[in-house]
Amino acid sequence: MKKIVAVILAVATTLALATGCAKVMEIKEMAEASDVESLFSVGLDVYDELTIEVPTKDRAGNDIKVPETVNKIVSMAPSTTQFLIDLGLSDKIVGIDTNSATYLDKLPANVAQFDMMAPDNEAIAALNPDIVFTSGMSSVGGTSPFQSLIDSGICVADIPSPDSLAGISEDLKFIGACVGKGPEALAYAKGFDVFVEGLEETAKEIPEGETKTVLVMMNVPSAEAPTIYTFGKGTYMNEMIEAVGAKNVFGDQEGWLAVSIEDAIAANPDVILMDCNWDPNAVEEVKALEGWENVSAIQNGAVFQIDEDLCSRPNQHVADATLEWGKCIYNDRFANITSLTDIKDDVVESLVG
Repeated sequence: MKKIVAVILAVATTLALATGCAKVMEIKEMAEASDVESLFSVGLDVYDELTIEVPTKDRAGNDIKVPETVNKIVSMAPSTTQFLIDLGLSDKIVGIDTNSATYLDKLPANVAQFDMMAPDNEAIAALNPDIVFTSGMSSVGGTSPFQSLIDSGICVADIPSPDSLAGISEDLKFIGACVGKGPEALAYAKGFDVFVEGLEETAKEIPEGETKTVLVMMNVPSAEAPTIYTFGKGTYMNEMIEAVGAKNVFGDQEGWLAVSIEDAIAANPDVILMDCNWDPNAVEEVKALEGWENVSAIQNGAVFQIDEDLCSRPNQHVADATLEWGKCIYNDRFANITSLTDIKDDVVESLVG
């Protein structure tokens, strides 16, 4: 209970920092005055309104039957694995996808690893999981590689890649409801929503004539591979750009895109964000691209490396990724806003130890 209240208070404080909203400022003042009784009263009012139902359909719309008790979990997506860890369920994770190996130091030493695109269903079944979380990445082409698990009666909950920030919030609530952490997951989801709303309020202060255009590049093009991978509208990353008051140069196109070098140069972005951790020299490589010398972002030195893991794993940490993008694009507007993760931890420590 205390953890739920603390998270709610943390995001309220964050919104106060970002917007100066009077009601939220009142809550912030309670926190600063250590008025714990009033703070818990606010939190309990929220908690009393919660009704968490166990889902009967997964996020793809498939019928599922979630066991009453979930003690063994297989997570086949890094975003889900990270969120389960945040919910305090590390000890219940018995299997992960290989991309979730980033979190091995937070998981049981004997956790099994599987290829999300070609999973060993027999080995997964042998773990006797209560639930298996899958992602849209595994079902590219329209066929689930987990069908034999479904046929055997194991609860397989599919979570397609979200196309909006609101979709991320719903995914968090779904995961929590499945694993008996509904209230905590709802607090995270609400925190995510409120934090993004705070960033949007800050973005409203940007004068219309100062709107910057942005190109997010997921690779550095070359003569041998001249395609640039990016995205348009109908993606949560496009909403991240809009949330901080900027404009995606390819926002008039739909979905995940592969564009030509010529089109990228013609778009003439004010800012370029390099979303490719695997290439630590990406910024300098883009600045050196032949024919890009007249692009505004190159001329102004506005090319930045961003945290690929933070933005490409759709869970509550995308809030911090959105703030990171805001600081790259409009540092003068977002520089003094503290990340959701940091302020949540600070408030939890100060209120409940």
